[in-house]
Amino acid sequence: MSVDEYAVVMKDIVKRFPAVTANDHVSLTIKRGEIHALLGENGAGKTTLMNILYGLYSPDHGEIYIYGRRVELHSPKDAIKLGIGMVHQHFTLVPTFTVLENIMLGMENSFILDKNLVRRRIIHLVDKYKLGLNPDDEVWSLSVGQQQKVEILKLLYRNAKILILDEPTAVLTPQEVKSLFNFLRQMKKEGRSVIFISHKLNEVMEISDRVTVLRKGRVVGTREASEVDEHELARMMVGREVIFRIKRPSKKADGNTVLKTEGIWVMGDQGLHAVKGVSLEIRSGEILGIAGVSGNGQKEFAGALIGVRRVTKGRVYINGLDVTNKSPSDILSLGVAYIPEDREEVGYFRDASIRDNLVFKTRYNFLVRSLFLNYDGMNRFADDIIREYGIDTPSRSLPAKNLSGGNRQKLVIARELAINPKLLIVNQPTRGLDVGATEYVRRKIIEQRNKGVAILLISEDLEEVLMLSDRVAVFYEGEVMGIVNPEKTSVEEIGLMMAGVRRMEF
Repeated sequence: MSVDEYAVVMKDIVKRFPAVTANDHVSLTIKRGEIHALLGENGAGKTTLMNILYGLYSPDHGEIYIYGRRVELHSPKDAIKLGIGMVHQHFTLVPTFTVLENIMLGMENSFILDKNLVRRRIIHLVDKYKLGLNPDDEVWSLSVGQQQKVEILKLLYRNAKILILDEPTAVLTPQEVKSLFNFLRQMKKEGRSVIFISHKLNEVMEISDRVTVLRKGRVVGTREASEVDEHELARMMVGREVIFRIKRPSKKADGNTVLKTEGIWVMGDQGLHAVKGVSLEIRSGEILGIAGVSGNGQKEFAGALIGVRRVTKGRVYINGLDVTNKSPSDILSLGVAYIPEDREEVGYFRDASIRDNLVFKTRYNFLVRSLFLNYDGMNRFADDIIREYGIDTPSRSLPAKNLSGGNRQKLVIARELAINPKLLIVNQPTRGLDVGATEYVRRKIIEQRNKGVAILLISEDLEEVLMLSDRVAVFYEGEVMGIVNPEKTSVEEIGLMMAGVRRMEF
């Protein structure tokens, strides 16, 4: 192999951290003018490898060649000079700055740059690539899809020839995904190279030319996308067969109404209403999915249901009881389980042991004569759950923060389901999880539905909402644009509702 043939050659890369080897002699080649997908479970080493290519980490061993020249990357500044750009999953924009100011930020001599000259070049790039941005718009006022375009515009302005995109479709509507893919194909035509990191195998198959799969820090293989299918890629990622379509049995006769909201209004963080007159109900044994782009009131709606957000108008009922603005403890005591969106901040106790996290909601069951805790019972309970949920840990005494992301997710789910809930509110259940962990979590949600639990499923993954839900409510700017049957409504129609273009009567 001649390194001159490729835009990127990473040879025998090793990167070690305390107690873990993130990249174990990894080699990767990226052709000029190709879209190359990088796949792997959480912890497989994908992000570490790309952080090395972008100069955020230095490898402990190995060589990197860019367009045939061996290089050493000590910082992102070095990578940018070589034409490497990266759009992280979590954007690095300053919300109060304009598009123009965000693009200028971090550029050499940005304080003495001619703003008018920068503006003219931005407008030229916006027109050329049909990005639909205004240089003077403040970033906070833009949709998530538009903010992503600002990140991409930063790379174009710096004339990046190698683009690294980390989970770029995670927060986009179907129409925005289509627009992004058209843009990536244009980059390919211009001879640029794109590294596409994603957990969505259908998108990988649609957009990529070649695919490299990592598992446990090593390369399992590189394949031409045209020569593999989703099932083979999943097998390469997790080392076993993965079922993509979780069977959802037909809903039985309508059960009792468990959750009902009547025209509720909820304040957001900016002092404005984030939820505007939402009326919904969920019956036992039913999954109601909430579809919508992030930031359209879903988080505030869930917060109002569990008592952490104030309802300014309207009512919330659980099993017929008015719980409007009751305390979280009062609401959760009614058999409500809650799996939050931000599990790292509010989902578990980082420094507490796995056992103590698991028994937190059922700890009163282990009291002896209301005075002493039955530690033997707690240990058996924790061990049973660790075994049942496949939480990968050497000990129940391990601090929860030491678990991998997927295992922390299992911990939160196991704790919530241990109370045998009547109502389950779950927000972004599989965000950031690999295909194996995603399959597991979705199975658990369906199991609860089949047991008669009423489930509110909030997810920005439209495929997930459509797969799991009996009915789907579409949110846009805090309002319900329609409630639809997922089996009788097209993805395009739902995408238009998510974008606020179409409203359906319900």
